[in-house]
Amino acid sequence: MTLMVIAYPEIKKKDHEWIQDLRNKHDTLHYESIDPHFTIISSVFNLNKEEMKLETKKKSKRFNCFDFCLRCAVVNKNPFNDYWHVFLVPDEGFSEIIKIHDKLYSGKLKDELFLAIPFIPHLEVANSTNPNECKKLVDDLNSKNLEIYGKIKKLTVVNYKSEILEEIQSIELD
Repeated sequence: MTLMVIAYPEIKKKDHEWIQDLRNKHDTLHYESIDPHFTIISSVFNLNKEEMKLETKKKSKRFNCFDFCLRCAVVNKNPFNDYWHVFLVPDEGFSEIIKIHDKLYSGKLKDELFLAIPFIPHLEVANSTNPNECKKLVDDLNSKNLEIYGKIKKLTVVNYKSEILEEIQSIELD
């Protein structure tokens, strides 16, 4: 069991379709199993589902829903395997995601945070074992006038195991 907290973005239908088309072509790892999302908390193993729900609800109380805008793509190397990733990264909304991430990783989750990997708020659209393929896609995306506006209104606690996603609870942000 791998517990996570994710945020599904609310975006225009045409933007969602564009992201899904991109993911369908380039996301060999997650396209079929999970919709576009921002990962807020990743890979919690030492809490059960109920503890994770309660902790997420408690720690997210002070946060309001917020807007974001994706304007650039970056390449990121997964330190645990051979994969490289292409992330869409928000300009607006960046600090809000960081603050939620940091608040959730306090309290009962503080020992779950792996500090050796910097947290970059992102929406993953592609992955490959070939870094040059990822770099080419990033350069292509960044040559366009990318601008995807959206809103984060809730956090969702999920169990993600063997490419199967179980949504446990959604928590509305004020």
